[in-house]
Amino acid sequence: MTLFSTMHPRWQELLSQCEPALSRIEKSLVLQDFLPNYANVMRAFVQSPQEIRVVIFGQDPYPNPAHATGLAFSIPRDVRPVPASLRNIYKELESDLGIVPAHHGDLSSWVDQGVALINRTLTFNSKTPSRALWREFTDEVARILGEKGCIAVLWGSDAQELAQYFPAKNSISSPHPSPLSAYRGFFGSKPFSRINNILLMNDEIPIDWEVK
Repeated sequence: MTLFSTMHPRWQELLSQCEPALSRIEKSLVLQDFLPNYANVMRAFVQSPQEIRVVIFGQDPYPNPAHATGLAFSIPRDVRPVPASLRNIYKELESDLGIVPAHHGDLSSWVDQGVALINRTLTFNSKTPSRALWREFTDEVARILGEKGCIAVLWGSDAQELAQYFPAKNSISSPHPSPLSAYRGFFGSKPFSRINNILLMNDEIPIDWEVK
């Protein structure tokens, strides 16, 4: 099994030119302790790109092995406490749409509706920075999703580097929901209602943002 082979077949077709880069990344990771575990590194790409309507780009995986799942911001359903960044997302969701925060951090119900949760950097290593490894790959992912007409939510400066791949009408940017930056413009940005307004303008079904 390789990282490339764990992706949905359609992603493999669209990202065929990235297979050599993924192979290089894989060889680099062999020498590292990294998060999430190997089987979950490409979890955001198990979903068919044809199903994706919205993509939320984060920064990098949670640095806690209990939290990192391969889906940006999401954690396993049975893990407590919910990380601070996700608690802030829930606060903004309640402020925006009146949805009471869930008692868990599993965002799979969003994914099931066509919301991709992709980090700008797909692995975390406390000793060896991983960001440079993944730039080429996530740039290409953003280009494909932008051409497809997906709505992009870009939280934080790392994610906002991808704004060039999405038309302004399909792009929602704000500071990262981390406690270090949420008060600089994430709170009050109303991303969830803005996404649904764009979907409705495109005659698409809005997202049910309640975390099931």
